[in-house]
Amino acid sequence: MNKAIILTTIATLLFSGCAIRPTQALFYSDATAPLQATNVSAQATRIGQSDECTNILGLFATGDCSISSAKKNGNISTVSSVDWKGTNILGIYSTGRTIITGK
Repeated sequence: MNKAIILTTIATLLFSGCAIRPTQALFYSDATAPLQATNVSAQATRIGQSDECTNILGLFATGDCSISSAKKNGNISTVSSVDWKGTNILGIYSTGRTIITGK
């Protein structure tokens, strides 16, 4: 009985997705993923990046990785596309930021 509980707990922790972002791998990932394209026909002349967000074990998360933060940092009023850039290590520690293009 104790072995079953321990194995279930370990499996839950390994596969629960504690600190998981898009395009995540089991051990390590460092990738950029598209989230949304609102007006790709408009010529984007600026790029804005949000502040970095950090997630540890899914228990502690800090930072402002909002679209508003990226718009402010890039001095953008009209958004053309939104991407996510993130790094994930074993689902235990991850960081990420929102990247937008626009005018």
